[in-house]
Amino acid sequence: MNNKKTFICLTLIVACLQLPKTGQAQATNDNDDPAIQRVAPFQVFDNLYYIGAKWVAAWLLVSDQGLIVFDSLYGDLTDIAIDGIRELGFDPNDIRYLVITHAHYDHVGGARRFQDEFSPVVMMTEQDWQMTTQPAEYREYPTPVRHLSATTGGVINLGRTRVHFMQTPGHTPGVLSAFFTVYDDGYPHTAFLFGGAGLNFSGVERTETYIDSIRRIQKITDIEVNIPNHPGLGDVFERYQQLQNRQEGEPHPFVDPEGFYNWMDELLANAEAKLEQERAAAN
Repeated sequence: MNNKKTFICLTLIVACLQLPKTGQAQATNDNDDPAIQRVAPFQVFDNLYYIGAKWVAAWLLVSDQGLIVFDSLYGDLTDIAIDGIRELGFDPNDIRYLVITHAHYDHVGGARRFQDEFSPVVMMTEQDWQMTTQPAEYREYPTPVRHLSATTGGVINLGRTRVHFMQTPGHTPGVLSAFFTVYDDGYPHTAFLFGGAGLNFSGVERTETYIDSIRRIQKITDIEVNIPNHPGLGDVFERYQQLQNRQEGEPHPFVDPEGFYNWMDELLANAEAKLEQERAAAN
C-alpha cells in the first residue's frame, strides 16, 4: 500500500472515530469546542470561501444575487460559519440557499438556526429529509423545517451562478453532491463537492450503493477542483497555505483534476475491500 492509499484509509478511519457511537448522543470532545475548532475564514477562489471548522467544513459560494452556503456545522460551531460570513464582509441575511450534503449532525445540525435567523431555503435529498424526522444516528440536533428536496439533475440558479445536484447515496441513504463553476482571477474551473465520502456504515447493499455512486462520479470527466465537506479529505488547509505562497504564473493549488480522480480511485478501492469483507461475513 502506497503512502497516498495509507493516508486515505487512515483519514476515513479517523472520520469514523470522530463521530460518537449511537447511544452516546450527548458525548462531547475537542471537535465540539469552538475555541479549539475556530479557523479564520479565507478565500479560495474569486467566488468561493471556506467558513468551516478544523474538522468539518462549510463553504460560501457568492453570486451576484446573493449567497449559497454548503453545510451548516452544528451546535456552537455554527457561530464559526456565521461569524466567518460577516468577517469576509458579507451579510448572512443575504443567504438565499443552504445546501445540506447529508443528514448527520455535523453537517445539518445548524440548519434550523440558519432558518430561524436568516431564512434561507434549505435543500437536501428526500431520503435525508426523512432522516431528520427519525432518531439521529450519532447525535441529536434541532430538526430543520422541511423546505426543498434536491435530486440528480436538479439545478439552482442564483444570478449568474448555477449549482447542479447529484444524489450519491451510500454514506447516508440520500447523500447530495454538487458541482459548480469557481473562478481564479476570472478563469473558470469545475468544482465538485462530494457529499459523503466516509465508509462508516454497514451492510452489503449500502456499500454496493456507495460503489455505484463513486463510479457515477468517475464518469464526470471535467472535474478540476475538490471541495470536500471535511477539510482533511481534500488537504484544504495545506492547499490554502500553498495558495498564500503562490507566485504569479503558478497554478492554483486547489485545481488538481488528477488528485481528484486519484482520490475517487482510492475511495472505490477501499469500498470494494469493505464489500468483499461484508459479503464474506454474510456467507
